[in-house]
Amino acid sequence: MRWLWYFILYSFAGFLLEVAFARISGHPKRDRKCFLLLPLCPVYGLGACLIVWLAPLERGPLWVALAGGLAATGAELLMGLFYRFALGVEFWDYAHLPGSLGGLVCPQFSLCWAALALALVYGLHPLVSRLTSAIPTWLAPPVLIVLGADALVSCVALRREGTTEVLRWYAAKGG
Repeated sequence: MRWLWYFILYSFAGFLLEVAFARISGHPKRDRKCFLLLPLCPVYGLGACLIVWLAPLERGPLWVALAGGLAATGAELLMGLFYRFALGVEFWDYAHLPGSLGGLVCPQFSLCWAALALALVYGLHPLVSRLTSAIPTWLAPPVLIVLGADALVSCVALRREGTTEVLRWYAAKGG
């Protein structure tokens, strides 16, 4: 069940990172969650889990940066394709950046993911690993039910409405 906690914690950390990035860059879209209720960005959870899964193969910082950057870029591409083709929405668009592949991935953000992989493997994950080992096993089934239900309802809403704005149910109409 540790992988469930890793996914949730890193998806939440990704949400926080996205919100901070939107605030710092002045991006007009400040709400960055990908679920109807939970403040999560699953692309970060998936990417981080792939990096952590690769971590035992670690052969130094250069390997972590390269493999981690590629793994996170792969996760971003897969999630972007899923959002685009299965749900008919897009959460990000890198089409304006040089080297972009379908607006879903680009070299500039792959470099960011490589840097984040280093921070994850050498800084954050050892703490998260200790934290998740203290979570009681009985908590996993109800959390999995809530996560799965929110993911399902979110997917249905995104597919039906064709816009990520459907996730902003709490926002004032017209503003």
